[in-house]
This record gives sequence, structure tokens and C-alpha cells, in this order.
Amino acid sequence: MMNSIFSEGFVRISVFFSCILIFALLELKLPRRELAYSKSRRWSVNIGISVINTAFVRLVFPVAGVASAMIASDNNWGFLNRLDIDDHVGIPLFLLAFDLMIYWQHRLFHAVSFLWRFHRMHHTDPDYDLSTGNRFHPVEILLSALIKCVLILLLGPPAVAVLIAEVVLNATSIFNHSNIRLPHSLDTVLRRVIVTPDMHRVHHSVERQEHDSNFGFNLSIWDRIFGSYTAQPAAGHEAMEIGIRGFRGDESISLWKMLLQPGQKNRG
Repeated sequence: MMNSIFSEGFVRISVFFSCILIFALLELKLPRRELAYSKSRRWSVNIGISVINTAFVRLVFPVAGVASAMIASDNNWGFLNRLDIDDHVGIPLFLLAFDLMIYWQHRLFHAVSFLWRFHRMHHTDPDYDLSTGNRFHPVEILLSALIKCVLILLLGPPAVAVLIAEVVLNATSIFNHSNIRLPHSLDTVLRRVIVTPDMHRVHHSVERQEHDSNFGFNLSIWDRIFGSYTAQPAAGHEAMEIGIRGFRGDESISLWKMLLQPGQKNRG
């Protein structure tokens, strides 16, 4: 199991930094919006919190997703293990179930006031670029890891399916938060299947009805099926205001103040 865990870590880190590099270059070459705040400061904080979260989860919740899948397999736990479903069927089934779970988890963190206080930190980023996709409160990350592991133990997917799902989630989070301008025709085609930057940017609008829509991270079908799809922001992508009203300036960029945001009055 240890070799598998180390291999998992290598794959995740390799994909993570490859995506950072690719989309950082695209943001420089094809920017969608002009950023208002210091990019170097935001990046150091947003990516720094991602490093803290990784260490925090490994410390508090050492049995991660891939390890949970191995435990389920060894003990014949979970729907897929019990029915002895072939991996060619089990892997895509789990990927769909995982993406659907992420969609509903995301909606839950918006709907429940206590959970929103932690998720809100993600939305208080006053700018929107690939680093925003790494900006999550440690408590939210811990709760998310717990939910994922419960799903894995219930379904019993192959370990490789869990690795694929988590790598795809990390990659698509960087992609759909990136500040890149896609041709309208390409965006129109892509968003029929996957969440594009323009589609997800609507979710980061200060307007409540807009940031309570477009919850998907990977597949765009869930928002269409469950009635939470908003095609475009009312103000347009260049003019729309990003973030949460009442959270501006240093309190939304300072790492320490970001971590303390859940204790502040519920705004937005």
C-alpha cells in the first residue's frame, strides 16, 4: 500500500504543477479580464493555503481516497466490490458518481449557513484566476475529504478510479478558474460537456442569484439537469464584480484573516 500511496502522490503533484504551468502561460497570453489586485501576493496566499490544506488533511485524516479504496477492496466493502463489477464498467460509473457527489456537496456548502461560512473563503477572492481554484478553507477541505471517503467505502471503486477522479477534479478546478479567453464558438461547444472558465466565473459573481448557480466542477450536465445553470453574468464577463460584498482589500488577501473569515458576520 505504501508504494501505491507514494505513486499517487507523484501523479497528483505532477499533474498539479503541469496544469499550473500550462494555464499560467495561457493566462499571460490570453487573459479574459484585467486583474485588480497584486497577482504575486494572491498567488502566494492561494497556492500557499493549498499546501497547508494538503498537509493538514494528511495529518488529521491520513487514510485518503486511494487508501480508502484499497481498504474497501481488501474487505469486499461497497456496491461495486459486492457485485464484482468489471473495472471497465466500475471506473466510469464511479467517475460519474464522484462528479455528481461534488456537485451536490458544492450546493450543500452554499445552502447551509454553517458550511457556507467556510466555503465563503473561496468566494471572497477579489480576483479570479487559476489560483482561486486552490483557495479553500482547511475545515472545508477536511469535510470534503470525509465525504469522499464515505462515498468510496459505500461504492467500493477500483483505486485507480479514485486517483483518476481526484486528479481530474484538481485539473478541472485549475482550468475552470483560469483567467483565459476562449473563442466563443469553442466555449459554446465545450460547455455542453465540461465546465469552462466563462461558465464557472458566473458562480463567483457578487450577485447572489449568480453565485448560487453553476455549481459543477467538471461535467456541466448536472447544472442543466438540476436547474442551476446560468449561461452568462448579467453585467458581462469584463464588467462583472467578483467576490463577496463586504470582503475587500487586505482581509481577503491576508492568509491569517482569510482563515478567520468563518467567524465573521455572514455576508453575501
